[in-house]
Amino acid sequence: MPRGGSAKPGSAGQLLHLDAFSGIAGNMLLGALLDLGLSRRALEQDLAGIDVAFGLRVRRVRRGALGARRVDVQVPGARGRRPRAATHAHGRSYLEIVRLLERAKLEPDVRARALAIFAALGRAEARVHGIDLEKVHFHEVGAVDAIVDVAGAAIGLQRLGVARVTASPVPLGHGQVETAHGRLPLPAPATLELLRDIPTVPAHVPWETVTPTGAAILRTVVEEFRTLPAMIPTAIGIGAGDDREGPMPNVLRAILGRQGGPAWDRIVEIETNLDDLVPEHFEYVMERLFDHGALDVSIQHIQMKKNRPGFLLRVLARPSDRQKLAAILFGESTAIGVRMRDADRLVLERESRRVETPYGRIAVKVVRDADGRSHVSAEYDDCKRAARRTGVPLREVLRAAERAAGGT
Repeated sequence: MPRGGSAKPGSAGQLLHLDAFSGIAGNMLLGALLDLGLSRRALEQDLAGIDVAFGLRVRRVRRGALGARRVDVQVPGARGRRPRAATHAHGRSYLEIVRLLERAKLEPDVRARALAIFAALGRAEARVHGIDLEKVHFHEVGAVDAIVDVAGAAIGLQRLGVARVTASPVPLGHGQVETAHGRLPLPAPATLELLRDIPTVPAHVPWETVTPTGAAILRTVVEEFRTLPAMIPTAIGIGAGDDREGPMPNVLRAILGRQGGPAWDRIVEIETNLDDLVPEHFEYVMERLFDHGALDVSIQHIQMKKNRPGFLLRVLARPSDRQKLAAILFGESTAIGVRMRDADRLVLERESRRVETPYGRIAVKVVRDADGRSHVSAEYDDCKRAARRTGVPLREVLRAAERAAGGT
């Protein structure tokens, strides 16, 4: 349970879906989390552990036909928000922000998530500007904005007991935006860099719908980009962006809920027949497929035309990943064609977490069957490394991890 938690009883392991139909910025997510039930007092209490001077202005506003919660980060002596990176010596460098978060009084999971978001943001800025990560600087107002938005998002996810985050495809506006580097095209270069391999759609509006901070948060915390998953909604939060005239209210909608029994989802089956695959190469092909989003990979022996022995290579994946996984099959195997079939899948509720054992921290998977019973299995690779490191038999490490997770 989060420290001094504001989550409701029984909220551990909740699902959060971000319906970003008008885009996302850090303060829009923070507003949505507060609207979901995150305690403002608890949020400010946790943010006080970071050595930065700021204030939060939180108010109810209307965006189009919807009421929403608006959050503004107020920096003493500042005249406005400039959440943009700069390469000059003013403001805070990426490394200064890392050191600030490392010494902040934050929960370990919150600190780790905030650092991961800033690492994604810093790497994107460094890449688009052609500089080293250590040379990335943020304008003073933008730096404080980003620190509060990023740390606040990490705090909110922890305090609300969120175990899994999904999001809709990301809508992108067009036009230009003023930054510390001058006028840049939309989507902003850092935003586009952060959205590599993430599904996007045109927003058909001439303004910035996704900020670099919003994109960095999406890239770091979202496990799957999709429509609303099968879930039982328990709370809905609306976070407000700037007031703009457009086809949709400029808000971020966040849906918090739980999974109720087995859930349906949609996958794609990608398969190919191979009569000249070198078997020892299969391990590398499999690794590449998993690294790029495959849910499962299998191979089986088959008898092909002219009585030649061969292999059937099958990949299960999310529909949005079909193109890049097919490209890997073409590039890393001898495939000259692949077959694709969409399929419905019924899946049991599951979660992954890490448990403490006498042999170190081990990842485990907990699956709940249709009757609500939990079944625990320890991650083999973690157990293998622990067994080698400690000299303990592998089966003892497996048992210890499963006992720590509540298994029998």
